[in-house]
Amino acid sequence: MISPYDDEYFMKQAFMEAQKAYDAGEIPVGAVIVSKNQVIARSHNLTERLTDVTAHAEMQAITAAADFLGGKYLKGCTLYVTLEPCVMCGGALYWSQIDKVVFGAKDEKRGAGRYSEIYHPKTKVLSGIMEQECGDLMKAFFQSKRK
Repeated sequence: MISPYDDEYFMKQAFMEAQKAYDAGEIPVGAVIVSKNQVIARSHNLTERLTDVTAHAEMQAITAAADFLGGKYLKGCTLYVTLEPCVMCGGALYWSQIDKVVFGAKDEKRGAGRYSEIYHPKTKVLSGIMEQECGDLMKAFFQSKRK
């Protein structure tokens, strides 16, 4: 039987989180973590609300997923995030030993992908899922801030 869930389905879930961040005046990044075709954690950027520079969507989702699983390692899990993780989040993902990272838009300035071996050697990385939509939301956010 073919699963109705695929990378685009879960990226849409992350995108809904990014929209929540946008609506709250946060940089619009959303993330979900999936295990066995089930979303076990979801979050969006909370840096403004929590006045915490580390409260990125990925960091919040990693913490929630570890809590859900009852352990610090996220083996067998996939992170879906609307923007390429930064170096801080890439390091956290390394230590979590997550199986797969899927992101929408590239972050040319701060993306972790600019550095070789930032993710765990067993972590697979896939980019470009809903890239246009994720990038457009980010652009709209910063354009609204410049007005």
